[in-house]
Amino acid sequence: MPDSHRVYSYSAVLMGSPILLKLFSHDEALASRVFRLIKQYEDLLTVNRAHSQVMDINHAAGQQPITVSRPVFDLIRCAKAASLIKNSAFNLAIGPLVKRWKIGFQGDSVPPADDIASLLAITRPEDVILDEVQSSVFLARAGMEIDLGAIAKGYIADRVRDYLRKEGAELGLINLGGNIQTLGSPEGGWSVGLKKPFAGDALIGAMTVENLSVVTSGTYERYFEQNGKRYHHILDPRTGYPLDNELESVTIISKDSIDGDIWTTLMYGMGVEKGCAALRVRPDIEAIFVTKTKEVVFSSAHHFRFTLLDESYRVTDSTV
Repeated sequence: MPDSHRVYSYSAVLMGSPILLKLFSHDEALASRVFRLIKQYEDLLTVNRAHSQVMDINHAAGQQPITVSRPVFDLIRCAKAASLIKNSAFNLAIGPLVKRWKIGFQGDSVPPADDIASLLAITRPEDVILDEVQSSVFLARAGMEIDLGAIAKGYIADRVRDYLRKEGAELGLINLGGNIQTLGSPEGGWSVGLKKPFAGDALIGAMTVENLSVVTSGTYERYFEQNGKRYHHILDPRTGYPLDNELESVTIISKDSIDGDIWTTLMYGMGVEKGCAALRVRPDIEAIFVTKTKEVVFSSAHHFRFTLLDESYRVTDSTV
């Protein structure tokens, strides 16, 4: 008789991150197929190796459009739409700036202001030209590069959830290096920790969710220090420099993990007050902001329960 409370964990390293899959039945074959699926999408979308459909687009910048598979085209179209929101901090064309800063990679340093100014000129999302009929993507200016790193994990997490459902799994969790997507709800729900910035595995608190995605983006994830100042990996596409506001991390709770990827970046750009205001018209998406002054602010809390574990932080209501 199977133990309905037994959880089986499977892990791999893909997309440069540890991947964790949790199932309520022992099924190594299913886990292998899930990891193979993730690898297939990684091969399509990565910019961290010489050959992928995204790199084919980048290599042809300023020269010709590249026809891509429908999943890649649809993801690029989604990323462009998020990039064109007024004052958006999300920008699929930010690749040249990411590559120049090298944050999280060897050789990271603050680029000269002239370098940033010249690179900003080739990061316009309007210059990513999409042809719906041909399923092609054309970068209008030489030197342009799209980078789907801010959205690919969420997209893949959603595809894993859909695949598990198709395979008959009723309960499961996939953690793609911080993008968590859940299928169904075990008794008591899924508990997901909220990390304390710059404190290793220490937690501020824990969220309980059911059948939802949890995505956190934080300044503590990748950064370097130069002349006593910290530079993190969340770049502001409007200035070319890391975003500098009251936030240490943003967590998005939503049905789809791809929304979590998009909205963590949008919320970073808006800050707490404007972010909470923007989410008033999106009851399906909720945010948890962690500020530098140790406040934990909820845009709302209809779809999750939160338990505070670190008394040095205080939970406050939405500012709107």
